[in-house]
Amino acid sequence: MIKEIKKIGVLTSGGDAPGMNACIRAVVRTALHKGLQVTGIYHGYQGLIDANFKEMDTRSVSNIIQRGGTILKTARCLEFKTVEGRKQAYDNLKTAGIDALIVIGGDGTFTGANFFSKEFEVPIVGIPGTIDNDLYGSDYTIGYDTANNTVIEAIDKIRDTAASHERLFFVEVMGRDSGCIALNAGIAGGAEAILLPEKETAIDDLIHHLEDGAIKKKSSSIVIVAEGDQNGGAYYVAKKVKEKFNHYDTKVSILGHLQRGGAPTSFDRVLASRLGFAAVNEILAGNTRVTVGLRGNEIKTTPIEEAISNKEIKLSPDLLEMAEIL
Repeated sequence: MIKEIKKIGVLTSGGDAPGMNACIRAVVRTALHKGLQVTGIYHGYQGLIDANFKEMDTRSVSNIIQRGGTILKTARCLEFKTVEGRKQAYDNLKTAGIDALIVIGGDGTFTGANFFSKEFEVPIVGIPGTIDNDLYGSDYTIGYDTANNTVIEAIDKIRDTAASHERLFFVEVMGRDSGCIALNAGIAGGAEAILLPEKETAIDDLIHHLEDGAIKKKSSSIVIVAEGDQNGGAYYVAKKVKEKFNHYDTKVSILGHLQRGGAPTSFDRVLASRLGFAAVNEILAGNTRVTVGLRGNEIKTTPIEEAISNKEIKLSPDLLEMAEIL
């Protein structure tokens, strides 16, 4: 029997991603339009445990669609990983009269939501928000497009100085387990080589590739390294290359958390709005423990368990081949 939903809670958890605010905005305004009350939960699952709640209206989400980060804040919460912590969160939800949750985040966020929903029968819908684009069930996650554009802008600027000084730059981008940012930004930024977590690249093979470029009189080179590359990251790779190949003055640039910030792109704003709108409709339709995602140009649902357990590699074989050729 489907419980009547009168009030929903919305939270963001894990790493922030550009577009989360646009998603919050869509959730709040769609829910209000459907006659629901909306509670904002601050600092993710920690806010559930601390009862850090605030009632939201349409003005609560004014002038945020263009802002990066998340107005609801975010935090890691070890306490929510315990049964006692989740019980406290549930008691707080009941006291506040919150009937269902919409959670925006990545793999850890969805894992917590799955446990919580199963234990206490709380209707939950997840929205994929992470710059890594590493969740099954959506071709793109909120924030990925913006992060890509941030990296490409940085590569373009680094290339200017690399060419001016005849330097070899190793640019490290985020992606502990996923090479999506590295691969796509590397192709778009014209990188000479791209090192990915999913594909082992021997240092000797990289050096051979760079030597070939030097023979062809290349005045500079840029190598993109995902932070989770199997060789150990940009500093380690640069050191090993420098030991055997001294043609260029070698530099390392770690882009780090720069990639998480900034105003979301048009694509991320529209994606976030579509997913927020869809999540409210799924809750009202009685669906729970599902995520909403973009497949092709349609919004589809995926069971949360499948979204977090399916580790299907998102790297296109065509893109991998293209990166080698171009």
